[in-house]
Amino acid sequence: MDEPQHGEGLRVAFYSHDTQGLGHIRRNLAIAAAFAQMADPPTNLMISGTAIAGSFQLPSKTDMLALPAVGKDAHGRYHSSGLSLPLESVIRLRAHTMRAALEDFAPHVLIVDKVAGGLQDELLPALRMLRRRGTRCVLGLRDVLDDALTARREWAAMRTSEMIDAYYGAVWIYGDPKVYNPIQEYQLPPAVAAKVRFTGYIDRTRAQTARARAADQAAIRDLLPRPGTRLALCMVGGGEDGERLATAFAHAPLPDDMQGLLITGPYMPQAAQAQLDLHAQQRDDLAVVQFLPAPEALLPHADAVISMGGYNTVSEILAHRKRSLIVPRVAPRREQWERAQRLTDLGALDMLAPEQVNPVRLGDWLAATLHDSAPLQCDIDLEGLERLPGLLAEVAATAARRSPVYLPGSRRISVLAQHAPAQWQPALLHGTPS
Repeated sequence: MDEPQHGEGLRVAFYSHDTQGLGHIRRNLAIAAAFAQMADPPTNLMISGTAIAGSFQLPSKTDMLALPAVGKDAHGRYHSSGLSLPLESVIRLRAHTMRAALEDFAPHVLIVDKVAGGLQDELLPALRMLRRRGTRCVLGLRDVLDDALTARREWAAMRTSEMIDAYYGAVWIYGDPKVYNPIQEYQLPPAVAAKVRFTGYIDRTRAQTARARAADQAAIRDLLPRPGTRLALCMVGGGEDGERLATAFAHAPLPDDMQGLLITGPYMPQAAQAQLDLHAQQRDDLAVVQFLPAPEALLPHADAVISMGGYNTVSEILAHRKRSLIVPRVAPRREQWERAQRLTDLGALDMLAPEQVNPVRLGDWLAATLHDSAPLQCDIDLEGLERLPGLLAEVAATAARRSPVYLPGSRRISVLAQHAPAQWQPALLHGTPS
């Protein structure tokens, strides 16, 4: 591994393919923000496929590399979102871009979100190069990938276990096994299960600095209802498939003392967005906003939340113990359904099937919150961001032991051994040649 300049310290790269929605990049940004609060924070490079990567506030010592965007249709098929090129050409361009960037950045640790080989194996050239250079790779998985049968089939088809054996030293599952245990549900092989660490769910607000929290609160100040009025908040993720829920909420009858706020997401079709904006102009108890970089900042002010069931949104609802009605996506994946069903069984939230959504059902649920507004009490592990810096230190120390170490008599030693925090040093004294 190339030797950094003095004082550069640990380098961490993140990869998320981001073909649909904003969940992957938001989760990785939360993790980078947690790392930024370490005593000796790493330098982070975020590699993302989202077209609006530049819209997010980045943690300190962090920058973003945006890949050419790839989208997914309603049947789960991929296509180029921006460039007028065949998908194969875009994937090849993304692969070349990542390999070159990672070769120059020379991360000590690479954290890959969800897909071990990257979108259509686009990450493999970089993984092979990084393995030769001693980089330690981590596969980060959300709590639920899909229903168990589908997840097992995809895991086998994508050779995920083989890729973990070949390229990954650790698997972080961002969840609580008492809610959902992928080791059991997906029948992960023992060699993979041995690399798993459950982090707990990730509450992004825990990684915020006081300055960031103040900035988020300032950004939403004009969206809050007048004093004495309760807030009903509706969120539909990126919005690409949230039109039905958003429209039902926009037409739902609200209690007299309640103001509705709908966040449609940046990917909602323009025609649907225009219709919602027009409808909101005809109501004095509803506001519509297309995009907020930090929608979770509204949760402390919400009295009731109606939402789709994406990982980040549900984690933040749980963290704020809000009364919530989750309407999960069921296609092309049943991930949101599985998560919502397990949490409903634990009494952490309410759930409504997508085909049952209509304004009357939503209005009835909101009215019921008038009589049952006490904060929820649920014993779910939400300490993910507190644990991740320690897990990073564990992985980085292992990377140091495996990184190139020169033979006795050489004046050069492992790069990480030169720059690692003092508490890692005992583990770095016994490196072996690569």
